[in-house]
Amino acid sequence: MAAIGFSYRKYIAVIALQIVLVMTVLDVTLVNVALPVLADKFNISSSLSVWIITIYQLVITMLLLPVSSIGDLHSYKRTFLIGVIIFTLSSGMCALSQNFTMLVIARGIQGIGAACVMGVNVALVRLIYPREILGRGMALNAMCIAIATAAGPTIAGGILSIASWHWLFIINVPLGIIAFCIGFRLLPDNPESGHKARFDWISAIENMIVFGLIFYALGNFARKGDLVISGIFLMIGIIIGVFYLRRQFNYDQPLLPVDLFKNSMYSMSIATSVCSFIAQTVTMIALPFLYLNTYHFSEITTGLLMTPWPIATMIASPIAARYVERHNPGATAAVGMGVFIVGVSLLLISGTTLSELDIVWRMAICGLGFGMFQTPNNIVMVMATPVNRSGGAGGMQSTARLVGQTLGATTVSSVFALTANNISAVHVCLTISVAFALCAGIFSYTRTLGHKKELHI
Repeated sequence: MAAIGFSYRKYIAVIALQIVLVMTVLDVTLVNVALPVLADKFNISSSLSVWIITIYQLVITMLLLPVSSIGDLHSYKRTFLIGVIIFTLSSGMCALSQNFTMLVIARGIQGIGAACVMGVNVALVRLIYPREILGRGMALNAMCIAIATAAGPTIAGGILSIASWHWLFIINVPLGIIAFCIGFRLLPDNPESGHKARFDWISAIENMIVFGLIFYALGNFARKGDLVISGIFLMIGIIIGVFYLRRQFNYDQPLLPVDLFKNSMYSMSIATSVCSFIAQTVTMIALPFLYLNTYHFSEITTGLLMTPWPIATMIASPIAARYVERHNPGATAAVGMGVFIVGVSLLLISGTTLSELDIVWRMAICGLGFGMFQTPNNIVMVMATPVNRSGGAGGMQSTARLVGQTLGATTVSSVFALTANNISAVHVCLTISVAFALCAGIFSYTRTLGHKKELHI
């Protein structure tokens, strides 16, 4: 009975993880919708208001690997709880901001908290769930992300229709307090390890500089900013990145997990993840232009037409998680990418005469395929790493997602800048999406060859 009770307490701890995961995802979608309101409130341009989003994502990208390493070396639980405290307090700071500068600073601090939470989320899921049902924990993560993504615009619209923009951030405060109380009582501690490496502060600083400069430059290219400055930042980031990478080979537990890349299954999983998120991001950004400018749907209709994708992902993820408890997750992920390719291809070859219903079921196929892919792919990535490196593996998993999303957004911006009209640009983007999804599917299947024993849950 004691063992059953303990297991039950551990599963309740998952609530803390999912509350904060939903908060960090919602914080992007809510603010995205509110940008016009915030630009008007602070009397700033639309292009300047984007910094409210950019600073949050940039800080997360810079800190993911350092905080993941801290979790590996010290405590996933403590790192998570510190992240919840920072995120909750900074949400209050956002709500109390009197001007644009204060809000941007508060959003940057909020990014620190989000990085702490994201960096150790996978590691804590791995500690909570037994190996044989690990997929269910991964699927729950995917479901929560899909729900937050789908519901975000509606929640933002509802809040802004009855209250001021401050409430977009105030709602995080009680949720953060609940998550902290549950996590403090119930989250597990790191397993005992005989060897304790020291945290590499120099590598952490190099990591922040490299990812900060490169991601800022890529984002600036996408926003059509100063190309010379962006190019200089990109080159400096790459040069420092070479020294940063060389330094990592001198450590047993490097901050950038180059030691894990010696495992072909893990390195192929990272490549698979990057390619899949490029494909998803390119499609998700390009399609609204098709619906708004070619089909001439309203903004509300366009938003509704995008919703079947995350809903289908939410439905497919737990089914895929149960399926891979008895079957090869790598092969399942490859099939999921195949379904995703079918959905995007149906949108690509259908011309401009589709009805709303025709678009809905095609979007659902895309989401179904991505849901079939995402959870099994994450399982393979986690299973390919030792337990004491779960933080680094989880941080790299999140970094791969952000790299894919950033490259996808930059790709769309470049295509639209170089293509004569929107309909041609959308077709080019969807073709690029299919190409990257095909690469992801091939990588996903190839990594399973010779590793069937390791992939057996």
